[in-house]
Amino acid sequence: MLSAKTLFQEIVDNDDSFALFCSIAASGESQGGWENARIAALVPETQRDLAPKITRHGADEDKHGRIFNALMKKRGLEPVPVPQDTDYTMLLESNGIGLAHDKLKRDEPLTVQDIVTYLAHSRVTEQRASEQMTMLRKHFADHPDLGRAVRMISDDEDNHLAYCHEELLRFAYAGHGRAIQRTLRECALAEIRVYRDVSLAVMAHMGRILGWSGPKAAVLAAGIHAVYAYERAGGWRRMVSLRTPERRDALGGPASPEPEAA
Repeated sequence: MLSAKTLFQEIVDNDDSFALFCSIAASGESQGGWENARIAALVPETQRDLAPKITRHGADEDKHGRIFNALMKKRGLEPVPVPQDTDYTMLLESNGIGLAHDKLKRDEPLTVQDIVTYLAHSRVTEQRASEQMTMLRKHFADHPDLGRAVRMISDDEDNHLAYCHEELLRFAYAGHGRAIQRTLRECALAEIRVYRDVSLAVMAHMGRILGWSGPKAAVLAAGIHAVYAYERAGGWRRMVSLRTPERRDALGGPASPEPEAA
């Protein structure tokens, strides 16, 4: 019987598929770390109070990248090249979502609208990350090798999502509500397409590594398309709602260190 747990367990149990999974995850986290560090450096003067939180966000992402690399190293594995069709972060950028790397590479202060765009993009992508880590936490929180890393990353992603809610509400109260809702909608509709395409690509690469049969691959692809159909029909709306989070000032302190034995 196919389930999220059995599917991921199959990927974890094979060195080649595990190395690809961790390499994809580490690459995405590292890119997120770089983006947040640049945004923190370029925050406009009127929003300088946000810089430490953006820095913390980036530090968490960098930490997650190191954790995934450490998980490979623990099994004697080396990172592998990340196929372009699985690069979620760069595919989002190529679809015009978030702040372009060309902008972040320049030493020009960002605008308040740029910060709103960054937060809206993060609110959508952190929703996805939080949900994925909640799923992994449900099935692998007690795993002897993965458990501690999964729990830590899951907690961090929940903090990131809470931070996005809180800061976007602050900007909404300051008069940016229409821009926030417009940007959230654009980001969400683009993200669900990119997530579908990346999921199909990842499953195709995993299928070749693990030797999945045609029928098994077809069932998995159908499941991915079904998720997209649900999200396109209205599931995307969960990514654009804003509410006061239970975790207040979630990124108000330093990043926690990664597990030494992760």
